[in-house]
Amino acid sequence: MPSDSYDAIIIGTGQAGPSLAARLSAAGMKIAVIERKLFGGTCVNTGCTPTKTLVASAYAIHLARSFCNDLQVDMKKLKERKDAVVARSGIEKWMRSLPNCEVIQGHARFTAPHTVSVDDRTLISQRIFLNVGARARIPPIPGLDQVPYLTNTSILELDFVPPQLLILGGGAVGLEFAQMFRRFGSEVTLIDEASRLLPHEDEDVSAAVLDILTKEGVRVALNARNLAVQGATNDINVHNFTGTHVLVAAGRVPNTDDLGLEAAGIATDEHGYIRVDEHCATSARGVWALGDANGRGGFTHTSYNDYEIVAGNLLDHDSRRISDRIKAYAVYIDPPLARAGMTEAEVRASGRPALIGRREMSKVSRAAEKGETLGFMKILVDAESRRILGANILGTGGDEAIHCILDIMYAGAPYTVLQRAVHIHPTVSELIPTMLGDLKPL
Repeated sequence: MPSDSYDAIIIGTGQAGPSLAARLSAAGMKIAVIERKLFGGTCVNTGCTPTKTLVASAYAIHLARSFCNDLQVDMKKLKERKDAVVARSGIEKWMRSLPNCEVIQGHARFTAPHTVSVDDRTLISQRIFLNVGARARIPPIPGLDQVPYLTNTSILELDFVPPQLLILGGGAVGLEFAQMFRRFGSEVTLIDEASRLLPHEDEDVSAAVLDILTKEGVRVALNARNLAVQGATNDINVHNFTGTHVLVAAGRVPNTDDLGLEAAGIATDEHGYIRVDEHCATSARGVWALGDANGRGGFTHTSYNDYEIVAGNLLDHDSRRISDRIKAYAVYIDPPLARAGMTEAEVRASGRPALIGRREMSKVSRAAEKGETLGFMKILVDAESRRILGANILGTGGDEAIHCILDIMYAGAPYTVLQRAVHIHPTVSELIPTMLGDLKPL
């Protein structure tokens, strides 16, 4: 089998891989980029881009229904719009245009340290970067393998509205699809074995999200233990609920089980995630893991930050670390839920003296003007250092407004800097200083 040597090999083209390839290429390195299937990975093809496009369509439909009760949804047109937005990415074309970069399509596997095979080729490099992503976890539910279930990937290919959609999972993916397809016209039942939705959030957040979904007609069954699936196409029964289609939204698993990691001495944890240090380096010298597969983020923005960390350390002599970043993400239901830093429960568990502020969205002028007053915002502050510990905004524009708080946290500045800021009226952000002016002991 012929072998080729490269200055660097990148396996996978999620959010970290392409940008890293561009930096290495610009540095004059000879690189190989290997992609098994979809250039751009989950976010561009089956994650953020298509789902948020459909979320936007569902939002428009929801608003239109307030003026037109007999609105009909053309799912074929919604899918066409989604497909057109996805097609705009152009990542493969960009990758193939990079100098000193060979793009190879195929499944890469390690055969030895610093050595990978792709079909009938052997590639060798002292620097190998893994950006292989994750996929939907399929839980071992009895009978599930006997029905044609959907995942977050296959449901995006539907050009019709499922009459009755059963969703297994009360996390971010399950919630977004539940509300989306309810607005498209499906009867939706969301089933989860947990005692509440979004169990990693505070209880008041979970309760508010449950209230939002049930008011829109989503049926929610919690504490659903010992699940079993029965039936056949268009007649599926789960936990005594009947549906025409079932969506499995029970978490993610890393795409690391068929990479031959053991041949290269690359260690994983009990869930298959690649163990990495603060600089994304694996247990094998000269191998780095970025993105979802390293288990240190699981979001597009953390994957991109992994690229920045690796590029900073290797090319810019800038000692950037994973621990430098603050946990932050959003769940794109309507209204969106945005989170930065610690939850109230985590702050209480830490035992530190803290302050808390809360503001109902019904008291936010911008929300009232839009007729979107559901939700609330909440912030936690260290009583001694006066630094912000965490916050969440469940409300219209919350996914943007949270960055006012996040940037102050990154600056390490006291909350009073934000409290004294003069924000534009009318916006959601203008009420953050007001909320900070009314802090109380936790």
